[in-house]
Amino acid sequence: MQPQKSTKIRHSFRVWLAVFAAVMVFGWATTSEDPMGCSQTELTTVPDARFVPQAAAAAQQAEAEKMVCLTFDDGPSKNTPKILDILAENHVPATFFVIAAENNEKFLPTIADEVAGGHQIAFHSATHEYKKIYQSPKAFWEDIDLLKEKISPFVDVDNVTCLRFPGGSTNTVSHKYGGSNIMKTLKSQAEEKGYHWIDWNVCAGDALGGHPSASKIYNNVMREADGQRTCVVLMHDTAVTGSTVDALPDIIDWFRSEGYRFCTVEEMLAAKE
Repeated sequence: MQPQKSTKIRHSFRVWLAVFAAVMVFGWATTSEDPMGCSQTELTTVPDARFVPQAAAAAQQAEAEKMVCLTFDDGPSKNTPKILDILAENHVPATFFVIAAENNEKFLPTIADEVAGGHQIAFHSATHEYKKIYQSPKAFWEDIDLLKEKISPFVDVDNVTCLRFPGGSTNTVSHKYGGSNIMKTLKSQAEEKGYHWIDWNVCAGDALGGHPSASKIYNNVMREADGQRTCVVLMHDTAVTGSTVDALPDIIDWFRSEGYRFCTVEEMLAAKE
């Protein structure tokens, strides 16, 4: 039986409350172009104000266990097996927000390896083409249906409970195509369908222009995670983010040395509830 709408909304609130427990503003916004051709200033850079906790909630979070979710968008690709090897060597679970576009369809069987490795699969997009998926709410859910169809041989899509909106839940690039209220509508519909939607509060900056080095990616993560007890780290496992593979062992070592417990998004939700 599907949970009631009010329960789903409370669940989504708890996700954001955990992620944004330390009141903060992201420092990574630039005018660089993202790989899908839109300005970085049009993508999610700050949390939805509804989910910034009051001081009492932030103080309570300060006493909580330190947790980190490593999340990877826009894969699988030729780099995904390398990432899986690193995660396995370090006994670290991760969450993969997958796509099924023309340029990565031959790598979709890697999703089965992600599942076998104990990692969480979550929805991102079939095409990741903002112009198509954000034409209307109907177009967005048709894209998700296409994604489900393409990845269903490799994961039980009926058990996928999380999604990440391309560009983030507060992106404005979608307004060009579906109007200023489209993200509000999509978030509400996601909750009605029983999905947890989640952004991030630590950005590796690995998909920005300029092909950042492994050391730059590592420093981005370390800087943005510093002082936060619950981290959701945005990285990418695309064909052009090889530097992420190089940076990953050091990123894992840093979080481990700081006393964080690695978990999937799903595990974080369960712990917070």
